[in-house]
Amino acid sequence: MPTMELHRDVLDWFAANARDLPWRRGTSPWGVLVCEVMGQQTPLSRVIPRWHAWMDRWPTPCDLAAAPQSEVLRAWDRMGYPRRALALHRCAAELCAHHGGELPEEEAALRELPGIGPYTASAVAAFAFGTRTAVLDTNVRRVLARLHGDALPPRSVTVAERARATALLPEDGTAARWSEALMELGALVCTPEPRCERCPVSDRCAWLAAGRPAAAHARRPAQPWTGTDRQSRGRILAALRATDVTWVSGSVLLGHARVSDDDAQPARALASLVRDGLVTRQGEEYALGSDILER
Repeated sequence: MPTMELHRDVLDWFAANARDLPWRRGTSPWGVLVCEVMGQQTPLSRVIPRWHAWMDRWPTPCDLAAAPQSEVLRAWDRMGYPRRALALHRCAAELCAHHGGELPEEEAALRELPGIGPYTASAVAAFAFGTRTAVLDTNVRRVLARLHGDALPPRSVTVAERARATALLPEDGTAARWSEALMELGALVCTPEPRCERCPVSDRCAWLAAGRPAAAHARRPAQPWTGTDRQSRGRILAALRATDVTWVSGSVLLGHARVSDDDAQPARALASLVRDGLVTRQGEEYALGSDILER
């Protein structure tokens, strides 16, 4: 497909349809990193107020590094996957200790930071520093897969997929905006149940031209929440965030943790939080965070 026309049409669509997200109005590289970590597996409607509060409270990595884990986990609130909060905290400490409190520009250096994988490194490199690199989130991968004839991309990013995405990047300095535009197109139009009639490049979509065939790559079914260990863990963390005291009796937390008929689940969930460093145990009492005994 003619790439210059594809770039033009997607970028023109983005200029007219981009959502007004706070980090798009201009933010620091740290602000980009925070929004990328928060946005993993969490709807933007929940991320936006939390991102504002986080950046107001900890506008630089060194500000966050100085905060106790308990406060970081309380600020994370109910966004889910709270290990992301601890990963940000560890990353902030590394940046403050070894990078002068600034994020490195190089993608390889970003990947060496705690909790930063290939996607996050490429996103920060592109959106904070304008690096010409493929940013392959779920939405981008779905758009590119359909343009090339597949309903959905493979479960994991392949070498061929990354090479194809890199080859499609504009050469004129708009690569980061192109990636952002593809993300928006995947989020608003080329969704799992696509709105092809609204797509600015539907006339060049090989998947649509083929009659929208079924996906060759099986998707994992949506994981349940109610009655799971994840729900039980969430109840425990919510109880710890809500209390005014530092240490809470294990028996109290186990009472909050019951979400199913599995009698072993509350203790299992509490033990897993300790293993993950989200909760500290001292005798039969528990506290939020793993650095409580160091203070």
